[in-house]
Amino acid sequence: MRIAVFGATGPTGRQLTDQALAGGHEVVAVVRRPGALPARAGLTVAVADATDPAAVDAAIGGTDAVLSALGARFDKAAVTTYSTSATAITGAMERHGVERLLAVSSSVADPAWRPTGAHFFNHVLDPLVNRRLGRTLHEDMRRMETVIRRTDLDWTLVRPSGLFDHPRVTDYHTAETSADGVFTARADLAASMLRELEERRYVRTAMGVVTTAARPNIAKLIWTEGVKKR
Repeated sequence: MRIAVFGATGPTGRQLTDQALAGGHEVVAVVRRPGALPARAGLTVAVADATDPAAVDAAIGGTDAVLSALGARFDKAAVTTYSTSATAITGAMERHGVERLLAVSSSVADPAWRPTGAHFFNHVLDPLVNRRLGRTLHEDMRRMETVIRRTDLDWTLVRPSGLFDHPRVTDYHTAETSADGVFTARADLAASMLRELEERRYVRTAMGVVTTAARPNIAKLIWTEGVKKR
């Protein structure tokens, strides 16, 4: 399968690209800067701003599916990266007849998501980090989800919990709407997306993904994912 990966130079996008190539797929890595990825067999690099409809249209042509791992930093100002790119990507897919889309969102997009037994997270970290520091970012994720839901594409909204780096794929868990867990390893997130691409268990719905076999250092996670990236 020939797959377009948006956000291919980000931490999740690199996992998607590596795992897809290892699985025998062809990958069109959509990046903003030329030379951002080294040449490899099966890899094509397309230079495009994901919010530019014309550039996105050129990148998507000839692909069989689109995987979006685009990300943005926490910002007090309004964030528009997710919704604007979703509009450009879905429009290009419809023009080219590309039907399958998987887009990374967040468990926070589910208003009922409250991990079981995670009292400190639910009452301290989630209100502070997700609902306050990340408020504008998650508002735009919800706008992105609305844009995608309104299309006739075969879409899946992929909702990880708190993302962290882990060296290998684990025995992760998926569930419809959102999954019951606090953290998601990026390796597991990428693996779940590629599996869903083949199995099609969550077409036209949301797929929660959580990691239960490994946990990050909480202080380090808050620093790298929340504070340092601001």
